[in-house]
Amino acid sequence: MYAAGRRWGRRQRALLWAVLLAAWEAAWGQLRYSVPEEMPKGSFVGDVAKDLGLQLPEIRDRGVHITERGRTQYFSLHGKTGHLVTAERIDREQLCRLMEKCVLRCELIVEGQMQVYGIEVEITDINDNEPSFREAETELRMSEMTAPGVRFPLPRAHDPDKGRNSLQSYELSGDEHFSLAVQAGPGGDQRPELVLAKALDREEAAFHELVLRASDGGDPARTGTARIRVTVLDANDNAPVFSQAEYTVRVPEDVPVGSVLVAVKATDADEGLYGHVKYSMKKATDMESDIFHLGTETGAIKLLRILDFEEDNSYELEVQAHDSGALFDTAKVTITVTDVNDNAPELTISSKLNEIPEDAQPGTVVALLHVQDPDSGVNGEVRCSLDADVPFRLEKSFDDYYRVVTARELDREQVSEYNVTVRAADGGSPSLQSSAVLALRVLDVVAVDADAGQNAWLSYELAKATEPGLFRVGLHSGEVRTARSPLARDAARHSLLVLVRDHGRPALSATATLSVVLAESVAELLAELGSAAAEAAAPGEPAASLTRWLVLAVAAVSCLFVAFLLLLLALRLRRCHRRQLLPPDSGALRGVPVSHFVGIDGVRAFLQSYSHDVSLTADSRKSQLRFSAASCCDTLPARPPPDEPAPLLGDQDPA
Repeated sequence: MYAAGRRWGRRQRALLWAVLLAAWEAAWGQLRYSVPEEMPKGSFVGDVAKDLGLQLPEIRDRGVHITERGRTQYFSLHGKTGHLVTAERIDREQLCRLMEKCVLRCELIVEGQMQVYGIEVEITDINDNEPSFREAETELRMSEMTAPGVRFPLPRAHDPDKGRNSLQSYELSGDEHFSLAVQAGPGGDQRPELVLAKALDREEAAFHELVLRASDGGDPARTGTARIRVTVLDANDNAPVFSQAEYTVRVPEDVPVGSVLVAVKATDADEGLYGHVKYSMKKATDMESDIFHLGTETGAIKLLRILDFEEDNSYELEVQAHDSGALFDTAKVTITVTDVNDNAPELTISSKLNEIPEDAQPGTVVALLHVQDPDSGVNGEVRCSLDADVPFRLEKSFDDYYRVVTARELDREQVSEYNVTVRAADGGSPSLQSSAVLALRVLDVVAVDADAGQNAWLSYELAKATEPGLFRVGLHSGEVRTARSPLARDAARHSLLVLVRDHGRPALSATATLSVVLAESVAELLAELGSAAAEAAAPGEPAASLTRWLVLAVAAVSCLFVAFLLLLLALRLRRCHRRQLLPPDSGALRGVPVSHFVGIDGVRAFLQSYSHDVSLTADSRKSQLRFSAASCCDTLPARPPPDEPAPLLGDQDPA
């Protein structure tokens, strides 16, 4: 009973420590979860809202979202529950091929609070892969002179799972001439070897068929098999020997394609075909085969494609040298890739403001930036900076996050918009850099007197006016009104100088000039405004009166029109006069003007004169010209002509 109570007390203390540890990590902005691999999309990872103390409405209203540094988004935040869920199916073997512990990192950003929380999710392994051999069937050649106890390396199985689910054991079956021995490699891996237990006799058996089985430690266990075919050859008593058991080479990641990285060398003391050595790579993965090429005759390892330190910084190759017989030797080649400053810093704007009021206090956050550099060492050390002539500064926020905050008060009247350039440079030589531009508009804030009491009381007065009695200004309101009705003798334009002062001691004041235009119509108002604009554009030149020019233009057009009418009238009168001087067709007296004839009514007929009325108005387009009906006809006698021509008055016979 006492022992059970002690165990229960230890469990309570362990649970309490776990709760305190989780609370401490949440308080410092770091959350840790674990989830098995190969979980379907949308699987639960952790309750972020509960661990951070966030309410569900805050998650929706404050713009809470998950960001990751890689190209693939593996996690997302459920907006209704606040749970961290998987966004993609996660394959641990694909993500963490060479890592014992697989941890994915992401950040949770609360835009409303400008807060960043780090999240680490450990991807636990499941037994989803069975051990497999690169080649399903392997052929070994052995001389019949091989002594019992000689060991031959066998192909190793590969299991991408980790821990207990990885490769655990080998088994050999098939023939009494051979046994299996498993050796531990430098890295703790198991290396199966075929041991000759009994002398071979080619005349008894030329071939031996074996089965090598590899098993993992899962429950249930998964297995993989490979067939081993042993061919018994005639005697070849010398095996190739490498000049060194392990080759190590360091190459920069920018080494050109086609370069020879290292050349291995093995020798065989035998003569003839048994002394001819060829080289081959064993255990090479598909990726390693795509990157490196081993010359079978020369032993030179060439580069097939460019290296990338950020992708993989170390390669281990197993090279085998074998003669024409069944003897061979094995050497290890380690290729270490050194980093070159070939990646510029990546600068990302995670969150930013587009507008900021000019009365914002110094230290106001306007943007949240994330910067990273895939390079290592000093090549991956990033320094951020801003332009020197902007009222902003950079502050470290969390890990690789920076905040852009205001360094001093803003003044929209001086600068209404900022284009802030953020530059990120790494520590390489030469240094690589990138930049991002923040466009920020400063919002206007109506100025108020920050003083209080009498120092903030404002009064207005009219300091100067072209017509002092025509306008007045409100003492406290500042409204400009007319003091009386405008008269015809008042000028069309007026200039007012308004003075405003507070009631402090000493009193502070400011002035403003107001231009007022008086007009009876919109056209006149526009004319006055145009004249004022012309004077403002060219001060010092006298402004021409638009009305004066219009009157002169109308007068000129009217004069031309009247001159044309007078010319036309003169031509008509001349034509009528010429007709009167022509001899008449009747028996009238030659040389006597027609106008001297008397009509029937006994009244002398006179040539009617032409007359016209010109009506001019203020608008030249409305002027009228009216012609009266004119007659150039003479009044002739009504009686018919006599049979005899009438005698001249002066020639009548007195008888």
